[in-house]
Amino acid sequence: MRSTRYAAAATEPDLPEFEPPYRRRIGLLGGSFNPPHAGHREISLAALKRLKLDAVWWIVTPGSPLKDENLYAPYEARLAKARRTANHEDIVISDFEQRHNLQYTVDTIERLQFLNPSIRFVWIMGADSFAEFHRWKDWHRIAELAPLAVFNRPGYREEALSGEAAALLKPMRRDETEAATLPDLEPPCWIYFSETDNPLSSTAIRNAKTSGEDPTT
Repeated sequence: MRSTRYAAAATEPDLPEFEPPYRRRIGLLGGSFNPPHAGHREISLAALKRLKLDAVWWIVTPGSPLKDENLYAPYEARLAKARRTANHEDIVISDFEQRHNLQYTVDTIERLQFLNPSIRFVWIMGADSFAEFHRWKDWHRIAELAPLAVFNRPGYREEALSGEAAALLKPMRRDETEAATLPDLEPPCWIYFSETDNPLSSTAIRNAKTSGEDPTT
C-alpha cells in the first residue's frame, strides 16, 4: 500500500526542473557528492546502459547522519561541481532533498514515489555503500520500496557481498543478465554489477587535496 504521509504534498511539481515528462525509468544516485567524481559518472552511465534507464538523478543531500557535517563543502558548490562532473543529458542533478527538507533515503524514496506514481525508480549505490547498508535508517524498508542496483568498487566486493544486507537479501538477488528487467521487478530485488572498477572516492579525493597529492593519478 502506498504511504499517505505525504498527501499534503500532492500538488508539488512531480519532476526535477527541466526534466522531460516522458522519462519513466529513473535511477536514483544519492549522496553528499563531496566532491562528485568520475566514479559517480561511471556507475551512472553503466546504470543507464545496463538497466535501460531513461535518466539517472543525482540526489545531492545537504548532509548525511553518517558523516561529519564539518567536512562538507558548501551545498551550492557541490551542486555546481556535480553538474560539471556529470556532463550528460541523461544525468539530472537534483536538490530534491534540500527543497523538501529531507535527510534520510527512506523518506526521499517515499516522497519521490508519492509525487511520481507512474515512474519506476531504481536505487543505485556503490559496493562500499552496500557494505554499510545495514546501518542506514529503515534499510529494510528501502529495499522494499525500490529495486537496488549495486555497482562494484575496487576493494569492496567481498565486504559488500558478505555483509549483513547481502546475507538477508540473498534470496532476492538477481543475475546480471536480468539487468534490463530490474526497474520493472517488484522489490525487494537487487543486482550486483561487477564490471565497474573506478577506484576514486570522495573521501580519498578530500584527503589527497589536504596532503597536496593529485587524487586522479
